[in-house]
Amino acid sequence: MADKPSYNFIIADDHPLFRGALRQSIESMYPGANILEAGTLEDVCARLEASGDVDLVLLDLTMPGMRGYSGLMYLRAQYPGVPVVIVSANEEPSAIRNCMEFGAAGFIPKSLGIDTLRDAVEMVMAGEVWTPTDVDMGADDETAGLVQRLATLTPQQVRVLMMLSEGLLNKQIAYELSVSEATVKAHVSAILQKLGVESRTQAVIAASKIENGQWQAAVTE
Repeated sequence: MADKPSYNFIIADDHPLFRGALRQSIESMYPGANILEAGTLEDVCARLEASGDVDLVLLDLTMPGMRGYSGLMYLRAQYPGVPVVIVSANEEPSAIRNCMEFGAAGFIPKSLGIDTLRDAVEMVMAGEVWTPTDVDMGADDETAGLVQRLATLTPQQVRVLMMLSEGLLNKQIAYELSVSEATVKAHVSAILQKLGVESRTQAVIAASKIENGQWQAAVTE
């Protein structure tokens, strides 16, 4: 008999107990799987860079570094070949819709039982998507349009927008990203064009409209 394929998972959540419970569930489904854990977005990126061949990331929306949907946006842009399933305590229909628009392969509310979680993971591993059956996936035109525009940002543009939301100046962003101020200005210009806005403030406000206040509009004109 041929050996069963060995899978690689990343469980990303800042609560060790929940990571442990999720690990047990995955191990029972895929014996011998390589399971890495992460407690911050930075950890997730480090694991992805180190492992190189990850079959699925199970991602919490509220762990350090995420800032609303920005972490999901960054991961999907930077690692488009790696499926990401959101496992979150946030069960708002708008949050589920936005995550799916930003490229998540599934959304599993933490309140659901282990059996449902296993079914969801199996569907995603089979190349399908999974969301709760009782959630209306339709969105209003304005929100859907904004989500689609945000989803066009490159990984570096997502990082710049995150830093703009923290009130950082161009020279501070340049230092953090190890690029020139001219490069940062080019990224800002591209962000404004893609979002259809005219200022840094408007860009952060536009993002905050779908983030329930998780993007802080702290920048100046």
